[in-house]
Formats: sequence, structure tokens, C-alpha cells
Amino acid sequence: MPKARPKAAPEEKRGAGATVHPPARARIFCGGVVQGVGFRPFVHQLALGLELAGWVLNSSAGVFIEIEGARHIIELFLKRLLEGPPPMARITSSSIEWIPPVGQAGFHIEESRDEASAITLVSPDIAVCADCERELTDKSDRRHRYPFINCTNCGPRYTIIESLPYDRPKTTMREFAMCADCAREYGEVADRRYHAQPDACDVCGPRVRFEAGRERAERYEAIKRAARLIKGGKIVAVKGLGGFHLASDASDADAVSLLRRRKRRENDKPFAVMVRDEETLYEICYVDKAALALLLSPAHPIVLLPWRRSRLVTSDVAPKNKYLGVMLPYTPLHRLLLDAAAPVLVMTSGNVASEPLVKDNDEAKRALASLADGFLFHDRVILNRIDDTVMKVVDGKPLVIRRARGYVPLPVTLKSETPSPILAVGAHLKNTFAISRGNLAFLGPHIGDMENLETLSFFEEAVSHFKSLFRIEPAVVAHDLHPGYVSTKWALEQQTRNRQIKLVGVQHHAAHVAAAMAEYGLTDPVIGVSFDGLGYGDDGAIWGGEFFAGDLRGLTRVAHLEYVPMPGGDLASMQPWRMAIAFLWKALGQRMFHVPLPFLKHVTQRVLGGVVDMMQANINSPLTSSAGRLFDAVSALAGVCREHTYDAQAAIELEMCADANETHAYQFPVVNRKPLVVKTTPAIRQVVDDILAGRPPSVVSARLHRGIANAIVEVARRMSVKHKTSTVVLGGGVFQNGLLCTLALDGLRSAGLTPYVGSWIPPNDGGLALGQLALASERIRRG
Repeated sequence: MPKARPKAAPEEKRGAGATVHPPARARIFCGGVVQGVGFRPFVHQLALGLELAGWVLNSSAGVFIEIEGARHIIELFLKRLLEGPPPMARITSSSIEWIPPVGQAGFHIEESRDEASAITLVSPDIAVCADCERELTDKSDRRHRYPFINCTNCGPRYTIIESLPYDRPKTTMREFAMCADCAREYGEVADRRYHAQPDACDVCGPRVRFEAGRERAERYEAIKRAARLIKGGKIVAVKGLGGFHLASDASDADAVSLLRRRKRRENDKPFAVMVRDEETLYEICYVDKAALALLLSPAHPIVLLPWRRSRLVTSDVAPKNKYLGVMLPYTPLHRLLLDAAAPVLVMTSGNVASEPLVKDNDEAKRALASLADGFLFHDRVILNRIDDTVMKVVDGKPLVIRRARGYVPLPVTLKSETPSPILAVGAHLKNTFAISRGNLAFLGPHIGDMENLETLSFFEEAVSHFKSLFRIEPAVVAHDLHPGYVSTKWALEQQTRNRQIKLVGVQHHAAHVAAAMAEYGLTDPVIGVSFDGLGYGDDGAIWGGEFFAGDLRGLTRVAHLEYVPMPGGDLASMQPWRMAIAFLWKALGQRMFHVPLPFLKHVTQRVLGGVVDMMQANINSPLTSSAGRLFDAVSALAGVCREHTYDAQAAIELEMCADANETHAYQFPVVNRKPLVVKTTPAIRQVVDDILAGRPPSVVSARLHRGIANAIVEVARRMSVKHKTSTVVLGGGVFQNGLLCTLALDGLRSAGLTPYVGSWIPPNDGGLALGQLALASERIRRG
């Protein structure tokens, strides 16, 4: 953070030892997240406390201040401003200019200014603060049980903002005129709600209402009615901060089963839960300091925690999983509902399967009518829909799985400015886009899987809003190389509409490595490890177990997992038993038909022969090096999961059953070819031997994880010597696997290497757009 440190002015002495400081005046600029976080009130209070005169204002560029008084006091003001701003503020740039004093008296906040070409950063939404939560439960407070209580330190931001500078008329709160009491707080310098743009109360602000058939209720009675429905085993659609949730009692197995059926989730995919307080949290989960810090942070994300069985949460919420996705209530409405209904509620996204989150009341009535027995609405418009962020702790550090509420739209600061504004459109699954301005890369919200028109419309809506909000008109569109991705097709359409737009295709797995490099600001050469489910390779194969060497100017593939056929193409991604047959055929050939594996009892000879014929004839059986498909195959072989009902289920369940005390590892020899090939067939033969010897899936899983981690270390070690770098970057969705990621990181460090894995940027496809943007920027820079 740049900090101005002007030289002190000489003092003038008059009289008998008296020191008189001549007046001075400074013009100060602060850029970054300085709007919607109580920055102007903080400046005002700081100036008054130091008896300085002047003014402060918001502009679309940031915050401008003119301050007058003794020069050494202004310097003290500047020091306190830069070193101790409000908790949610993030000053990324600052400057000071000394100007002639004007003899001003008093300090005030001036009207905001809109500068056509300038921007500032936008605050994400902030979870309800402790002060507001105390008022919420205080019977003597005028906002007792008011579900939209907020102040300068908390409340909606991104979800309600239309444009900059951040003022109430440019948010969806413009529909609510402040009452006299709220207006007095808003104008009182010492008040916590001084210039809090979403400030409101039950007299003048948004209201909640309940609907279920002909039943109607408003205000707190609406919350009580919704709670009653939930306690009766029903499902309620709850309008929250960035969209609707579907809520049910987490202790009621029948209610959870009903929710699964209605949401077309009649499978084992886990639900997230919201818990009332920390005491309840410790009753259902094991919580370490790192996880607790995330849960209590202003973002209040969902955090995956090891869970202990409790009567408060039925096992049907997260079957076959050691981890439970948990969040604390981040709005006052959620807190009131939990107090009235149950200590733990299932809180899953309010949407039809594979469609975007529902955000509007009328939309909810149409889309969620078949899912919910009742609706808890409110009349504050959600302008920008956004899902909950999902995180876990790996290697003692945060690892974001889905980056959304609480973090969007904060940017990533790049090491250098992009030569042109770039829009990177991401991947097909877990889509998120990125858009650049100067050295800032703004990552959009979680869009989801680009499988239908509704998701594409959400993508276009979010891109349009970011372009408008941050005043960016991209000159370059970066996209994946896969011609079948909806995001790729959309990118190509942009050039047909505007021939001035340049298109840059970026290889999927190189982008995974580049995303982590951009997050950590790595510009020197690295060894990159990119493991995921699938991606379009340069040679026409389906990649997913790749090693690279190079920097952002170019990443060269130097090694990969052994190729095997993918019988059925994309179908093999959802049916791990197909990949099990493929790996068996690769490892055993005709002997496969005579091995008494329990797995083969579930496959008829006709099906088995048909799959083998398909591979031998090369019919819809593209070659793949995917690490994700390797995990699928072993999961099926070990009898853990033969068929997916949700993405990566086989690999997740295999990780969950691993024996933490097992120390042996399967062998993955490295063959000296160009590029190097990591052989998988010896490991598959060892898997078969262990299964035939009666060893349980827990042992098979642990040995597989250790073997793959050892192979990563071995290839990285060899490549580090050849390419003269000790930096290793891990990317791709496979590294969401906490066990594999930890083993690989520990092994790399033991080998004297320095590893990095995505932390605040998802290592999965949700972070891919950042890598596309970083690689496209360097390619454009080189012409």
C-alpha cells in the first residue's frame, strides 16, 4: 500500500517559548474498497477527533479528502487513516498533495461525484455484525426482531448496488425513504449508522411476509409461521441476501428425503446446513482455529468440517461423507428463523436442478412452487444474485471451492497491467468469468454448469453488469479450446458481432496452473501440475493428468499420466464402471475376463464384451490422461461407487473412506519419453491384487492417494532439475481432494521444492477464467 510521508513543515516560534504551527491543507485520495464500508464516517470522526477542518466525498474513482490544520496533525491523520481504516476497507492506492489553506472551519461530507472514466472497488456483502445482532435480540431496542437490521459495518452491498459511486439512490434501497429516526442516525457523526446507505427500520424499511396457499402473515409473525411449517416437516423457500434458499429441519430425515425428491436430488449429494450459533456448531462438528476464523469472518462462508453424529443433523444430510458443509447465519432474517424453527436447518440453493439461483419473488412463485410448501418473501430487490461461498481448510490454509458471496466482486491484483481490457469466459462446468482493467482482474460470481438457456442468460446478465459497474469494454475475449463448450461458442459469437474483438484460445490445463500463478503473483518459471476430470488437449485427447514447465509467457507440457480409452466418451464421466473396465483392459488385457473381482459380478459378460469391443474398434472411446477418471476407476473397482449421481462422487467417496493409518503406496513408474509418461498400469495391477487378497476399500484408497502423491513429487523433482526451478504449482479440481493435496504438498516440501495451490481462487474450473486471462494477457503483450 503506497503511503505518503511528506516532510514536516518548520515550526514558527513566537513569544516566550510558545510554538505556533502555520496552517496547512492537503488533498488526499484513497482507492480500493473504500465505499460501503463506513470509510467516509471514519474519516469524518477521525478529522473531528484531531480538530481538523475540511471535507470528504465519494467519487466513482474512490474517496477524495481535503483536510486543513497544522501540518504535523494532518500527517498524524494520514498515518491513522492508512494504517487503521474500518475493518472491511481495503486501501489499494493513495496519494497526497499539499495545497494552499483556505481558512475552512468544520468538517463535512460532500455530495458524491461521478467521474465518467473512473472506477473504485465494490464491497462484497457483509455478514451481520455483533452490534446489530445484539440490537436484534434486545427487547428494548427499536429494531428488536427487525430482519433487515444493518449498519456501516455490515449488511447488503454487492447484491443491491447498481452503479458507482455507492450511494443509496444507486442501490435497490432507493425505494425506501428513511423515517425521521433513521435519518437522524444517518446524519449523526458519532452514530454507527452514520451514512450507512442500506439503513432502515421496521417503520420505513423492507418487510418480510409469509405465504402458504391462502395463509398470509407479515413482519415477525411471518417468520413464526415459516418456522412452524419447518418444524412440521415441511420445506420453506426463504429469500435471503443473494437469492432464495430451500430450508428444512436438518434433524428430520423425512423432511430431508422430501427435499431430495422435490429437488431431483434423490442421491447422495450432500446438503449444506446453517447452524444457530457456535455452541450448536461444536455439537455437530469438529472445528479447528482456521475453520472457525473462516466461519466467523465477515464473509460467513460455508465451510466443510469433519462432523460428529448428532441428533441435530440426520445422516441423510451428507451420506457417505466425513464432512458437513456448515455456515453461521449471515443475515438477521436467518438468525430469527433459526431461533424460531430449529438450531440446525438445511439451507440449499433455491433453484431447479442445474438452473441458476432464484432471486425474485414472482420468479420464486413460478420456479419453486413444486419444491416449497411455503414462502418467506421480502420486498428488498436483489439486483445481483449470488450463491454462498464454499471453502475448506487444507494444509492449515483456506481453500475456496466456490467463490461467491462475501468475496465477489473483490479483484485479484495482477503483477502487471493487461495490455488491453480482457474478458475471460471460463469453462463449461462451474463457470465463472473474469474481466480486467489495468492490473485488476475482477472475477464474476459462480455461474454454474453452462447446460441450459437459463444459465447462459445469467452469465450474460452478470458479464453485462460487471462491464457497466467497472466501466470496462473488453478488446480481447479469452476462451477454452474445447469447441463444444457453450462459453467457447459464446466467445466466438462476440467476434462475429464486433470484428475488432480479438479472440485468444487457452489450453484448459495450462489455465489451471496459470490461475494459481496469478493468485500468488508468480512470474518466474514454475513446474505446473494440472489434475482434473477432463479438458481438451492439444493432441485431440482428453487431458487431465498433466505436468507443465514454463511461465505465463508459455507453459509446455512435459509429462502426463498414461493414456487409456474412455469408452462411451462423456458417458464414462458419469459411469465410473466404464473407466474401471478401461483401466483393467489396459493393465490385464484378456486376463481381465478370468479375474474373480467382485466388481465384475455387477457387469454382464455381454456388457463387458461390448465395452471392450468399443475400445478395440476405437468407437466413441477417446484417449484420456485424466487423473479424475483414474480415481473413478479405482473407486468402482474397490466397490465404493460404480455410478455418479453428482459430479466427482466416486472420487469424493473414495477419499472419505481412506485409512489414515495406512503407509504403503501403489507404484506409478515414470517412463523416459518426451513428454514423460507416468504409468498407471502397475498401480491398477496392485489394486487388483489387494482386492483379491481381501483388503478393504479403505486400504486401497489410502495406497492410491499415496502413490499418486509420490508420482507428483517424482516428476516435479526431475523437472525442477531440468528446468532449474524449485517452484511447483498445483491446479485443477482434483486438488480439492484434501488428502491428496496434503500428501503432495508435504512430499514436495520434503523434496526441497516450494509448492503452491490455489487458496482464495478455486483450483477447480471456478478459477479457470483467471488463468485464461493471465495467459491471454501475456500473449497479447507479445503481439
